[in-house]
Parts: sequence; C-alpha cells; structure tokens
Amino acid sequence: MNSSSSPPPQTSSTEPNSECVGPTAENAGKANSCAGCPNQSACASGKPKAEQKTQQLQHANIREALSKINQILLILSGKGGVGKSTVCFQIAHTLASRGYSVGVLDLDLCGPSTARMLGVSGREVHRSGSGWTPVYANPNLSVMSLSFLLQGEDSAVVWRGPRKNGMIGQFLTETNWVGEDDLNCLDYLLIDTPPGTSDEHISIVQYLQGALGVKGNDGQDGDSANLGGALVVTTPEEVAMADVRKELNFCMKTKLPVIGIVENMSSFQVKMQDLKFLQTVVKRVEGQTQQENQDDNNNNYNETVQEDCTYHVLNTLREKCPELLDVFASATVFPAFGTGPYGMAKAFGVPYLGGLPLDPNLLKSCEDGVCFVTSYPDSVGVNPLDDIVDKVLDALPVDDDDVIME
Repeated sequence: MNSSSSPPPQTSSTEPNSECVGPTAENAGKANSCAGCPNQSACASGKPKAEQKTQQLQHANIREALSKINQILLILSGKGGVGKSTVCFQIAHTLASRGYSVGVLDLDLCGPSTARMLGVSGREVHRSGSGWTPVYANPNLSVMSLSFLLQGEDSAVVWRGPRKNGMIGQFLTETNWVGEDDLNCLDYLLIDTPPGTSDEHISIVQYLQGALGVKGNDGQDGDSANLGGALVVTTPEEVAMADVRKELNFCMKTKLPVIGIVENMSSFQVKMQDLKFLQTVVKRVEGQTQQENQDDNNNNYNETVQEDCTYHVLNTLREKCPELLDVFASATVFPAFGTGPYGMAKAFGVPYLGGLPLDPNLLKSCEDGVCFVTSYPDSVGVNPLDDIVDKVLDALPVDDDDVIME
C-alpha cells in the first residue's frame, strides 16, 4: 500500500467538542457544528438558557441574602460519629462568648441536632416579609435548622435529593440573619453538614461558589460575604480517616479551601478526683435454677462482679497523697493510625488546628446546650478548644471594630 492510499492527516482539533458553541449561546443547537450532536434538540429548545437565567437569579438572591455576613465556614467530616456537630456548635458558642455575632445553619436535614446542642429545643422560627427569623440562643448566637419547622422532635425527614436541594436554597435565600437594621452584620456563619460527600455537600458548595466565588478569586463586589472555606473534623483511627480523606479530596475537586483539620477525641483526660473506681470481687451467691443446683450441691455458686470503690480510693488519696487528686489521668480511646490526623493534614498540605480530648464536661455542655468554655472553665478540654478558635480567627479574621465586647 503506497502513501497515497493512507488516510489524510487530521487537520482539525482532536477534541470532539472543540467547535461546540455551548448550550447557552445565542445560536445553540443551530450552528453548523451542532449537526449530528445528540443534544442538538435540547440546546435548540432554549431550555439550557432558561435554566442558566434561573440559576443566575438564584445566585444573585443568595449573594444579596448573605451580603451582611463577613465569613462563612463549612464544618465537614465525611464520617459520622466523629463529633463534627459538637465541634461546630462549641466553636459557635465560644465565638459568641467572645463578642462575635454568630449564626449556625444546620444542613443535617435528616438528623438535625442543633436545637438540643445549642439549648433552643421546642422553639420555632417566625416568617415575615423579610424571610425566616432564626432562633436566638443568646443575643450573639442565632440558629436556623429544619428541626424548627417539623411538627415534632421525632418527626422523620424522608426526602430525596431535589427536595433537599430546594430546602438548602431556601435556607440561603430566605433566612434573615441580621434583622431589619441595615447597620447589623453577622461576623461568622457556621454551616454544619451531614456525613458524606453527597447531595447536601454538592448543593451548598455550588450555591455558595456560584453566588460568592472561591476565596481570593470571587470576582464579586466588596459587599459580598467571604466563603472562607471548610474546617474538617476527624478522630484518629483509620476507619474515620479513610472517609475524611475522601472529604478532603472533595474539597480539592470543588476548590473549597480547607482552613484546617481538628482531631476530636484524641484522648480521654480527666482529673483523678473525677474518676470512678471499680474493683472486681468474687461473691458466693445462693443457687436459683435447677442447673445451678445440679452444679453445686450446696445450692451456691460463684459470681464475679464489679463493686464501686470510689469513696475508699479517694479517701485514701486524700489521706496519703492529696496532690494526686488534681493530676489528670489520660487514656487513648481511639489509637491513631500511622501518623494520625497530623500526618494526614501534612500529606494534604492543610493546617492541623489541634486535638480535642474526650472530655465528659464537653459532652455535658452539648447535652445541656450551654457554652463549654464558660460553663466549665477549669475543664481539661477548654484550652485546646480555645486554641482551635484562635486559629479559626487567624484564618478568617473580621474587623475587630464590629465585635461586641461584653
């Protein structure tokens, strides 16, 4: 076969869609390059252009609704049960206690826990001409959650993706975070998300980036909110970190900045005087069943039980070595895999914000809906949480002149 019988060299672009004018162009579906395209009819119908206009209008509405918010921070994990909501709500409490105006948007639509953990159970949002008025946990802390719109606390939310997306859009456009006063503003909006990287995550990131852009490259005017990025929560074991790595990859793919990783439940720490002590003892118990009677001619059998000996141990310590009562006991509940969350943060090139110990008072604060750092100032987890909040403030600063100091 000579060269003349060979196919001619390709002179056009190797990209099959290089000449596509796009579904929103004026001649979409009508250009010469549209001939033979399977989407020609859809583009020619004008539906993509109509959808684009609807999306642009929605983004404009979101940008307007969030225009008086300084910083927006998403709290992510990828894994359920790592204490993401605990971290989110206690950061919110701590910021509010320092005089910042804070809003919390709960996007865990199927399992909202905001009401209890922020101490506003049984409250309702009110709707006015300016939208939904969020519930206020205190003058500096406002909350919006689907739980306030349900008939009861135990009502199940059985929704598919489109309805979830619609609800998220409503939250962003119709929640009036700052009231009627034009001078008011919100320093921080914290958005608590459910586990995973599915509907809620995709929707909130697309809505916010479409309306506000990406940090440092938003192309919006100066009065728009700043999409600060995400704070990622994990526990140190591999079962959790495997899912958290997926969440970090999600942030990379969606160009969502990660301000840092928080290692929750890094260890269990408590003062000796707050521990409960048990001792194992063997008791002789009278037999109660026919089998036990056959096994023991005396109708008795041995039973191993644990008895509370806290009073005796603490009294002994007070008498013999009282200085030990204020010593902290520590135990590793979730052994770290490899280099743990610190190594994971280093591998992804994001900051490691610190570790929170498993503190019983932190759990109690969430159950009671109170601020941990002010309710239990001497508790072991207070300093680590304060340090994490300090780093959040460094990463996402606001004008100190706007802060209400008490």
